Amino acid sequence: MGSKKRGLESIEEAEDEGPIDKVESEQSKKKLKKEKKKDGENASAASVKPMERRKKRKALDKERHGVSSENHESKPVQTGSELKDADDIKEQPASSPSSGLPEFHITVFKDLVSINASVREAAVETMVMELQEVQKVYDKLGKKELVERGLQLEAEKDDGLNNCAPSLRYAVRRLIRGVSSSRECARQGFALGLTILVNKIPSIKVQSFLKLIVDLLEVSSSMKGQEAKDCLLGRLFAYGALVRSGRLVEEWISDKNTPYIKEFTSLIISLAAKKRYLQEPAVSVILDLVEKLPTEALLSHVLEAPGMNDWFEGATEVGNPDALLLALKIREKNSLDSKIFDKLLPNPFSPSKLFATSHLSSLVNCLKESTFCQPRIHSVWPVLVNSLLPDVVFQDEDVVSSSSIKKHKRSRKCSSSEEDIAKNLRCFCEVLIEGSLLPSSHDRKHLAFDVLLLLLPRLPASFIPIVLSYKLVQCLMDILSTKDTWLHKVAQYFLKELSDWVRHDDVRKVSVIMALQKHSSGRFDCITRTKTVKDLMAEFKTESGCMLFIQNLTSMFVDEGHASEEPSDQSQTTDDNSELGSAEDKESVGPSGNSDFLRSWVVDSLPSILKYLKLDPEAKFRVQKEILKFLAVQGLFSSSLGTEVTSFELQEKFRWPKAATSSALCRMCIEQLQLLLANAQKGEGQKVEGQEGEGPRALTSIREPIDLGSYFMRFLSTLRNIPSVSLFQTLSNEDEKAFTKLQAMESRLCREERNLRLSATANKLHALRYLLIQLLLQVLLRPGEFSEAASELILCCKKAFSSSDLLESSGEDELDGDETPELMNVLVDTLLSLLPESSAPMRSAIEQVFKYFCDDVTDDGLLRMLRVIKKDLKPARHQDAESEDDSDDDDDFLDIEEAEEIDEAETGETGESDEQTDDSEAVVGVEAVEEIPEASDDSDGGMDDDAMFRMDTYLARIFKERKNQAGGETAHSQLVLFKLRVLSLLEIYLHENPGKPQVLSVYSNLAQAFVKPHTAEGSEQLGQRIWGILQKKIFKAKEYPKGEAVQLSTLESLLEKNLKWASKPFKKKRSSENPSKKKQSASRNRHKMIGSLAQNSIFWILKILDARKFPESELQGFFDIFKRVLVGYLDSKKIQIKSNFLKEIFRRRPWIGHHLLGFLLEKCGNAESEFRRVEALDLVIEILKSHVFFNTGVKGQEASKKMLKSHLPKLGLLIKVLVTNMPEKQARRTHVRKFCGKVFQMISTSNLTKSFLKDLPPDAHVACETHLGEAFLALKKLGR
Repeated sequence: MGSKKRGLESIEEAEDEGPIDKVESEQSKKKLKKEKKKDGENASAASVKPMERRKKRKALDKERHGVSSENHESKPVQTGSELKDADDIKEQPASSPSSGLPEFHITVFKDLVSINASVREAAVETMVMELQEVQKVYDKLGKKELVERGLQLEAEKDDGLNNCAPSLRYAVRRLIRGVSSSRECARQGFALGLTILVNKIPSIKVQSFLKLIVDLLEVSSSMKGQEAKDCLLGRLFAYGALVRSGRLVEEWISDKNTPYIKEFTSLIISLAAKKRYLQEPAVSVILDLVEKLPTEALLSHVLEAPGMNDWFEGATEVGNPDALLLALKIREKNSLDSKIFDKLLPNPFSPSKLFATSHLSSLVNCLKESTFCQPRIHSVWPVLVNSLLPDVVFQDEDVVSSSSIKKHKRSRKCSSSEEDIAKNLRCFCEVLIEGSLLPSSHDRKHLAFDVLLLLLPRLPASFIPIVLSYKLVQCLMDILSTKDTWLHKVAQYFLKELSDWVRHDDVRKVSVIMALQKHSSGRFDCITRTKTVKDLMAEFKTESGCMLFIQNLTSMFVDEGHASEEPSDQSQTTDDNSELGSAEDKESVGPSGNSDFLRSWVVDSLPSILKYLKLDPEAKFRVQKEILKFLAVQGLFSSSLGTEVTSFELQEKFRWPKAATSSALCRMCIEQLQLLLANAQKGEGQKVEGQEGEGPRALTSIREPIDLGSYFMRFLSTLRNIPSVSLFQTLSNEDEKAFTKLQAMESRLCREERNLRLSATANKLHALRYLLIQLLLQVLLRPGEFSEAASELILCCKKAFSSSDLLESSGEDELDGDETPELMNVLVDTLLSLLPESSAPMRSAIEQVFKYFCDDVTDDGLLRMLRVIKKDLKPARHQDAESEDDSDDDDDFLDIEEAEEIDEAETGETGESDEQTDDSEAVVGVEAVEEIPEASDDSDGGMDDDAMFRMDTYLARIFKERKNQAGGETAHSQLVLFKLRVLSLLEIYLHENPGKPQVLSVYSNLAQAFVKPHTAEGSEQLGQRIWGILQKKIFKAKEYPKGEAVQLSTLESLLEKNLKWASKPFKKKRSSENPSKKKQSASRNRHKMIGSLAQNSIFWILKILDARKFPESELQGFFDIFKRVLVGYLDSKKIQIKSNFLKEIFRRRPWIGHHLLGFLLEKCGNAESEFRRVEALDLVIEILKSHVFFNTGVKGQEASKKMLKSHLPKLGLLIKVLVTNMPEKQARRTHVRKFCGKVFQMISTSNLTKSFLKDLPPDAHVACETHLGEAFLALKKLGR
C-alpha cells in the first residue's frame, strides 16, 4: 500500500512541477536510468522488505529533485512567450525515437486539469492520437521486451496491461490516479481521457482495467477523510468512464457469458454501500450501463450480479431511495416485472398500484431519507412525478384553461383515466406530503415544498385543490407567521413560484385563491402577513376570469361542505399563530366561527374585483351585475321553500346556504351593495365628464344601457314578487311604507330621466335616484331610523319635479302650497339630517345631489349649514357669558380674544385631545338619549319653530346621551365627524359658486369657527380642514365675489376685524403658569396660523374691493380703519402688526398708500416709540417708490411731482425730527441715514431740491450737515 500511496504522491508532484526539460546533460540522463533500474528492483523486493524499499525510494527522490533543481538553476530566465516555445520544442517525450516508438508528450496531462472544457477536449484528442500511434508501432515490433526495458517510465508492476506499450500503460495508470485528484477539473478531464482511450484502444483489457482501479485507488485505514473521499470518488469516475466507453457492451456482444458485467455491477454496488453520497451517482452509472445493454443482458447479468438482490431487499428497511430510483428506471425502460423488485414495485406494475395508499406507505422510509442531498432534490422524485402526472393526458385541459368558462365547465367532466390520476395524486399527497414529510423535520418540510414545485408545471387546474390541501395551507401559515425559522424563506419562495405559475392563467389563479382562503377561513394574508391573495385578485384582467372567480366565490359562500372537509387535527400549531393580526377581523364579524370568517371574506372580496379591472364599459357592467345579484340575493332576501329558487322572468336560479345567514353577514352584504352602487355612480360621472365634448349621443349611449342603479331596482322588484322569497327581516309598518314609497319614487324619476335625455334636470334626477336607492338600503340596514327622512326626501322630489307623473299620489303626500317651507330649505335640512349616521356610499350620494342643487341653495339654508360648523358642546354655565359676546356681532370671529383667555379647566371639560379625533371616519354611529339643552347658542336666534325643529333633528342625534357619557367623549367625536361632513358640502358649494356674494358669508363663518379655541382643542383635523378650504377654495380661487350684492359695509367690517386680529399679540392662558413645551409650541403655532389667516383675508378683501371700483369718496371708512391701525402701530406696543405686512399692502394696493402718506408722515414725526418710528420709515419709502419710480410717461411724472411737492413740508419736518433726535443704537442711525438718502434721491429726481431746502427749517440744516454729511451737502449743491 505504501507504493500505491507514493505513486499518487509522485503523480501529483509531476503535475505540479510540469514537464521535464529535454536539454538535460548526458550525465543526468544516465543517473535517471540508474534510478529507474534501482526503482524497479526495489519494486520487485517490496513484498519482502517494504520499509527498506520505502527508504531507498525516498533517497532516490532526493537525488532526482537535486538534479532537477540544478538544471533549473543553470537555465537562463525566460519570458512567458519564450518559455511556451521551449515547452513546445523541448518537451519530454514518453517514447524516444531511438526506441523505435513514436513520441508521447506527457504534457497533455497538465491540460486535462484546465477549467476550460475546450482545452481539456483538445488535450484528450492529442493524447489519444499519440497513444494510438505508439500502440500501432508497438504491436508491429518483434522484440517488445527490449523496448520495455529501454523505456520504463515507472517501476515494473503486474498491472495486466501486457499487450500495451509502455507509454500507454503509463497513461492508463496516470489517468486512473488522476480521477482521484480534487484539483480544478482533474476528475472531469482525466475521466474523459479514460473514456476515449479505453474506447479507442482495444489493447486495454476490461479485466486489467477493473483490477487497476481497485489496486491504484484502494482506500487504506491510514488515509484521512478527504484523502479517502478522493479515492472513492476516483473509483466512481473510473467506473463511469468504463461504462461510457462502451467496452462492457462490446464484451457482452462478443461473449454472452462474460463475467465482467456482473463483476462491474457488484463493484459498483459495494462502492455505493461505503458512503451515502456515493449511492445516487453509483445508480446513475448503473443506469448508463442499463441504457446501453439489451434486455437479455440486463436480466442475466446486471440483475443477477452479486449483492444486487440484497440491495433491493433491504431498501425499504434501511431507507434507500437510490434502490427505488434504479428499480423505477429499469422498469420504465424495459417494462419488466421482476421478483427482485417485489419490495419496491407492485407486481404486476401499474401506476394505480404504485400510488396506492398501502404501497406508498411501504415506500415512505425510502423517500424520507432522500433529504440527505439537499438543497438538491433527489432524482427519484422527478421519476415519481413523471409517472404520477403524464404529459399527454392533460393537453386538452391546458387548452381549455385559457378559453371560456363554459368550456372549462365541460372539461371538469373527467374521463376514467383522469379520475385515476386524480386518485393517485390524492394518495400521493396524503401519504407522502401530508402524512410523512410535513409532520417531520424542517429538512423534510423543505423537501415537501420542493416536490410540490416539481408537480406545478404538469398540474392541471382541476387538481390544484388536491395539492393545496388543508394541512399544506396550515403548514404554510405556521411557517410564514413566524420569521425566526429558516423555513420562512422556503415558504416565501414556494408562494412566489406558485404566484408566478398562476399569473397568466385565470383558471389556475381562481383555484389557488379558493384553496388558500378556504383552508385559512379567509385570513391567509392576515395570518401570514403577506399580500399573496390580494395581489392575485388584483391580476384579473379579463371578463371571463372575473366571472369564473365570482362563480367560485358564490359557490364557496353557499356551500357549507368546506367545514366538514377540514380535519380536526389536534396537533396543529396554527391556532396560536393565526391569532396574530386577526383580532380585528374577529371583532368585525362576530363569534360566528370559521364559516362566517370565510363568508365575510367572500362578501368583502366581490366588490374589490373591480378595483383594478380595466374593461370596456359593457363588459364591466356585466361583471357589476353578477356581483350585485349575489350581494342582493344573500344580503336582502331569504327563501322560505328550500335553498334554491328559480326566477322564470330572469331565467336564473338563485341559491342560499342551508343554514340561515347571520344578520351581521346580511349587513355586510348591504354595505358592500351600497359601495358597489356608489362606485358605479362615480364611474358614470367620470365617463360623462370625459365625453362632454363628444356630443349628446355619447352621453346617452352610456347613461341608458349602463345604469346599475336602475338594474338593481328592477332586480329588487322582481325578487320581491316571487312568493317564496322575502326580505331577510320583517320591516315595521313605517319602514315598509317608506320602502314602498322609495321604490315608487325611484321608478318615476327613472322614467322622467329617460324622457329628458341630456339636460341639467336629468343630472339632478339621476343624482336623486341614487340617493333614493342608498336611502332604501339604509332603511334595511338600520330599521326605524330613516323612515321620516325618506318621507321628507320624497316630498322634495315631488316639489322639485312637479310633473303630473310625479304627483299622482294624494292624501298625506299633498303639498300645502304657500304654507310649506321653501323647497331648498327642506332639501338642505333633509340632507343634513341624513349626514350624521350615514355610510360612506350614502354620503357620496348626498354630495352628488348637493352638487347639482347647490346653485339654488338659499341664504337661509346656507346659514343653517354654517351654524353646524360653529356649534360647540359647551357646559351650560358658560353659555350665558359667551352668548353676550356673540350678541355684539353675530359675525365677529374676533370674540375669541376673550374666549382664548378662558380658564383651561373650563375648556378642558369639553375639549378633546387631538388623538381621539384624528381620523374623521373612525367613529360610526351614535347612540341617542337626551335632547339639546334649553340654553342653546345665540347663533340660533331668529329661526322659526319649524326650522328649529329641523335643526334639532340632525343635531339631537349628536347631543343625545351626553350626560351619561364620560366627559361627552362620544358626543364630541360625533360632532366633529358631523362638522367634517358638512364641510364637504360647503366645499362643493364654493367650488360650484366661487363668484357669488354668499362666499363672503361662508368665509366669515368658517373664519369664526377656525379661530375658536374649541376648534383647536377639539380636533386638529377639523382645524386643518377649515384652513384648507379657506386657502384653496376662497383665497386662491380664480374667481371671487363680485357684483352689486357685495356691500361696502360688509367689506369694511371684515377688514377692520382682520386688521385687529393681525395686530393681536400672543398671550399665554392665565391658568397655564407652567405650560408644557408641547402645549406652548402648539399654542404659538396656532397663533401664527390665525395671524396668517388674517393677512390672507385682508389681501382677499382688498382684491374684492378693487374689483368693485368704489369712488374714493365712499372709501373714507376704509382709510379711517387703516389710520387707526397706523396710530396704534406707532403709539402702542400692544399692536403687533408686522411692518412687512403693511408694506405688502401698500405694494399691492398703491392707492391706499397714496391716500395715507400725509397722515403717515405726520404720525411718524409724533410717534411715541423710537423703534416703531424708525421701522415705519420703510412704509414711507414704499409709498414714495410707488409714486416716483412706477409712474411713467409725462403725465405720470407730473402727477408724481405734484404729489411729492404737496408733501415736502411734512417730509422736512419728519427729517428734522429724525436728525435732531438721532437714535442711540448704531443700527437705527444707519436706518435713518439710508431713509434720508433715499428721500434726497427722489427729491433730486423730481427736481424739487430747491423747494425742499426752502421748506426745511433752518435749524434742521445744521443737524442734517452734522448727521447726514455728504448726502445732504450734495443735495445743497444741486439746490444752488
